[in-house]
Amino acid sequence: MKVLNCLQYFYTMNNRVAVIDLGTNTFHLLIAERKDNRLISIRQERIAVKLGAGGINQNVITEAGIVRALNALTEFKLKMDSFAVNHIFCFGTSAIRSATNKSELIARIKSKTGIEVKVISGDEEAELIYKGVSTAIKLGQEPNLIVDIGGGSVEFIIANGNGLLWKQSIEMGGQRLIEKFKPHDPITSEEINSLEAYFKEQLTGLMEQLTIHKPICLVGSSGSFDTLSEIYCANEELPYNPESPETLFSIGAFYSIHQLLITKNRDERMQISGMIELRVDMIVVGSCLIKFLLDSYDFQSIRVSTYSLKEGVLQSMINRP
Repeated sequence: MKVLNCLQYFYTMNNRVAVIDLGTNTFHLLIAERKDNRLISIRQERIAVKLGAGGINQNVITEAGIVRALNALTEFKLKMDSFAVNHIFCFGTSAIRSATNKSELIARIKSKTGIEVKVISGDEEAELIYKGVSTAIKLGQEPNLIVDIGGGSVEFIIANGNGLLWKQSIEMGGQRLIEKFKPHDPITSEEINSLEAYFKEQLTGLMEQLTIHKPICLVGSSGSFDTLSEIYCANEELPYNPESPETLFSIGAFYSIHQLLITKNRDERMQISGMIELRVDMIVVGSCLIKFLLDSYDFQSIRVSTYSLKEGVLQSMINRP
């Protein structure tokens, strides 16, 4: 995988590394420490930057988005310095890779913070997500469909415990959907129908691969799936540990929560136990996508991995010779 080229110099005896995921909606920071032959997470932070807001479907990062990105990374840099981080691996995903002004953004980040950004392809992003999820969850011998719903893109990965079987990254993440369809709040049934027609049009390749590989389980990777799991656990008075690699969820629980999400406005959604402001806006269109997948194919179960791209980067480092 090409992204491994930027990790190949990580043979140092110095033991702290940071991974930054510059997502379309949220920037994530993970600081890890090398112990023996392992990299252990010692600090994680996230900031809602909304990098793609206002320009993602025009393939541009707005000036306001650039300023928010610079402020967030300045904050991350102070945190990394306080932890004496030796190496920083910073990855740009959908909003940045599609932006016509990405060179300006990357240059301004380098100038202000000293952080170098590597923009990765959708295929690279999908492979890193697979590495993260497969570290969190034992996938077994049967195929699974891994889904990571971002603000800019959605990664679909069919895999089992032996490796990847198929992957695709599609530029239809939550921010793109919101700006394309401009749904009411609460969303209307007509708008849901329009979303589903769009999903059907965009996901013909995925549906063909589901027929070929016959995955038994839908595995949600982080993001909206984390929040859905937390809502489920709050409703059922079950333990929820965001530090756990896998959290509890079920298909039946999803349908009940989905109905809540599509019938409430933003303020009402914020009153749902387990909801967080970071996801209150995009979770509606994300939930519509999950429902479309569950309605279109007979999955036996659903699981939630709290690990995603940044944990996949750590796993790639560990696996270097």
